[in-house]
Amino acid sequence: MKIFVPPIKSQGIKTKLVEWISANVENIDYDRWVEPFMGTGVVAFNVRPKKAILCDSNPHLIRFYNAIKNKEITSGIVRKHLTEEGQKLLSSSGDYYYEVRNRFNDNGNPLDFMFLSRSCFNGMMRFNRKGGFNVPFCKKPNRFAQALVTKITNQVENISQIIQYGDYTFKNQDFQVTLKELNPTDLVYSDPPYIGRHVDYFDSWSEDEEIILRNGLDNSGVKYILSTWLSNKYRTNNYIYDIWKECNVTTKEHFYHVGGKETNRNAVYEALLSNVELDNSISNSEMKSRIVLNKSRLTTEDNKYEIPEQLTLVLEEQQRLTKAIHNAGLAVN
Repeated sequence: MKIFVPPIKSQGIKTKLVEWISANVENIDYDRWVEPFMGTGVVAFNVRPKKAILCDSNPHLIRFYNAIKNKEITSGIVRKHLTEEGQKLLSSSGDYYYEVRNRFNDNGNPLDFMFLSRSCFNGMMRFNRKGGFNVPFCKKPNRFAQALVTKITNQVENISQIIQYGDYTFKNQDFQVTLKELNPTDLVYSDPPYIGRHVDYFDSWSEDEEIILRNGLDNSGVKYILSTWLSNKYRTNNYIYDIWKECNVTTKEHFYHVGGKETNRNAVYEALLSNVELDNSISNSEMKSRIVLNKSRLTTEDNKYEIPEQLTLVLEEQQRLTKAIHNAGLAVN
């Protein structure tokens, strides 16, 4: 499956989980695909439903994709903008980033939103209590070299074509409004902020809201799939066995390359919860039993992680040094 990556980056983006999610929905019949929390839109853009309602409480995401839909943003405009702004960033040794950030917080320009998304620290999307984007610069002044500009330009063109050939509506609204607009023939893919995990201003989340979401989905009569986390090496998401106890569960191991420290970049058991049976899904009670009995929490195959190239180089260098020290010791003896 060819994965279409959106031009906007964000922590928790489902790019590496899209194929898994897509495989679990391909045999489900529905008239309209609905997302109360579209985020970067990566799931919908890869599932590519004929008709979709994509909603989010973050106005900047919706403004950006509506600008692409209305052709206010095109691949050519993006290339020109990033090339010019990238040169200013380079000549300022990175200080220009904060000038763009201040400008964006004043006027909300969607092109500046994309610029910040691709040049901020670790691809984070974080806002303060006043709604201002507050992620610092990633300290790489030449962020917009020609190769990266071409890559982002192609991403915009790909997403533009997907939107053009579908019937997609983008709405800036709270998830509770979206729940009231559901039809029984809809398939809802819900990716709320992971309860018990870090969230930003636009996506603050609580147990009460999780219950409202569950009740809204159940009462609407729709088929739904919800992304959440099952567990990591520290703890288990017990809300799955309380709020979502009637759902089927399918799980996959996923490694998040996010966080300022390497120690914060750990494997997580991702879960898809649904009111219909999915590939490899089991009942909620069976998953709970597995955890109690210390059995495997996976319903999919184990992941095989590739060692990042930079880490590979470090390991090779350590091996060379160890071998050199060992050989030196032999020579002395």
